Amino acid sequence: MGLEACGAEVTSTTWDGEGDGGVDFDGLWTRIYSSSPRTLRLSPTLRWEEAREPLHAGVDVGNMVGVGPGMPFVHALLRAPACPRGAVVGLVPCAQGGTPIANWTHGSDMYDRMVTRACVAGAGAGRIAALLWFQGEADAMRCEDALAYAWRMEAFVRDVRQDLAMPNLLVIQVGIATAQNQGKWLDLVRKEQRAVRVPNLKYVDAMGLPLASDVTHLTTQAQVRLGKMLADAYIATL
Repeated sequence: MGLEACGAEVTSTTWDGEGDGGVDFDGLWTRIYSSSPRTLRLSPTLRWEEAREPLHAGVDVGNMVGVGPGMPFVHALLRAPACPRGAVVGLVPCAQGGTPIANWTHGSDMYDRMVTRACVAGAGAGRIAALLWFQGEADAMRCEDALAYAWRMEAFVRDVRQDLAMPNLLVIQVGIATAQNQGKWLDLVRKEQRAVRVPNLKYVDAMGLPLASDVTHLTTQAQVRLGKMLADAYIATL
């Protein structure tokens, strides 16, 4: 079972301990940092390896990376009764923090890198099962970007599906909870995200999840919860 996890914002935080208290969140927390031959990631050099946090190390260049929803997503998925016995999940991190969706248009460097990595991941016995998209904070800084979000996202999905020859590729989009640099167009971006109209797209809302002290990133606890929410959305399609 192959899986592509993509995004454009910094969707992870360094460990801050906020709200955790050592609690095992639905059996996921104790295994966030553990590796397993059933959980792989495509490395920056396009080789499969056992996935470990930080998942985006070497991929999200120029940004500090930490815990994100990817590993909790996999742990929740592998625990689900709907997941085939012995399944192996491959994560393909492609995020580049702090980028608006306009930077992910067809033919851009980040878009081409993502498609290349996805093609490698889907070669051989693997298959791309879904694209996880957590992005939009940078689009909340300018009104024109916020207003353009829905049609840009629709074009992005159409292009990805065409380039991967997967017209029905499942896309799970995360509704953002914060804005980069406290951008004032957060609500407008969220409205545009909910207005995206393409088939086989699921929406998971991060609003209400705990925020770190920088009021920009989610806490570690929130990343675990978001990973479980993404897994539930994916499992519902099986």
